[in-house]
Amino acid sequence: MELHQLRCFVAAAEELHFGKAAQRLQMLPSALGRQIKLLEEDLATPLFARTTRAVSLTEHGTTLLRDARAILARVEAVETGFRRRARGTRAQRLRVGAIDSAAAGLLPQLLHDFRGAHPDIAVHLLEEKTIRLLPKILSGALDLAFVRPPERTDPRLEFRALLSESAVVALPQRHKLASRASVSLADIADQPLIVPDRRSRPHSHDLTMKLFAQAGLSPEVAQFADEKQTIVHLVAARLGIAIVPRWTSRLAVSGVRFVPLRLARGSTAGRLPLAASWLRGSRDPAREAMLGVLDARLAKYARGA
Repeated sequence: MELHQLRCFVAAAEELHFGKAAQRLQMLPSALGRQIKLLEEDLATPLFARTTRAVSLTEHGTTLLRDARAILARVEAVETGFRRRARGTRAQRLRVGAIDSAAAGLLPQLLHDFRGAHPDIAVHLLEEKTIRLLPKILSGALDLAFVRPPERTDPRLEFRALLSESAVVALPQRHKLASRASVSLADIADQPLIVPDRRSRPHSHDLTMKLFAQAGLSPEVAQFADEKQTIVHLVAARLGIAIVPRWTSRLAVSGVRFVPLRLARGSTAGRLPLAASWLRGSRDPAREAMLGVLDARLAKYARGA
């Protein structure tokens, strides 16, 4: 039994899809399948139940998954400890950039889990807009950033899609629609709307405009503002309403109620994509450690988006 075989097994067990597991480990599916077959032969027991449509863990596979995770975590801890001693016990540093949505929604959960798994890595966090974070990766000022993926990506940057955030409507607390369980675009089409400037927040701006366009409606834009907190305070001042990511409802602003936006069944139009980005071709153990924690817990994080 080899560590590489255990890593292949854990990836396949977590994905329950050999193609996705191979992609995660950046290897061919046939090579991954060969490593798992060798592991099964070495342990003299099947670890997966395979059909033409699905892959599932056997009872022995479930037991091994628990043990394999513990073994790999211990190995990683030993490796990290020796690397730290080789660097003269200097702690590792990871410079992370995040848009406001990620800083308030994803990052608190991720950093909590990351600190528990890698207490020796110090994370330096910078909150900024996507258009300012991506150049910082290219200049070497950031190791990793959580951003809205641009329409045209720079080939020097790597992007990994993470999750999509749902939208809600911010309304003044005494607004006639504030007491509803949800509102539709038709309900708010005649309301004064506060939207971000497209030059600084293209995804948030386009989300609002495209939602109305796809519904055959024209929004009544009354005010432009860049920062989410500014937008919410303008709503509190009864200058208009706004369509914002759901995490914004965590802002402690009195006089505002956040109501779910009701869209057509199956529609994905009212969602904002979030991606991780880093310098293509670069190697960074601290960054890979954070991406590993993120991959392992992404389903949990996505449920709150």
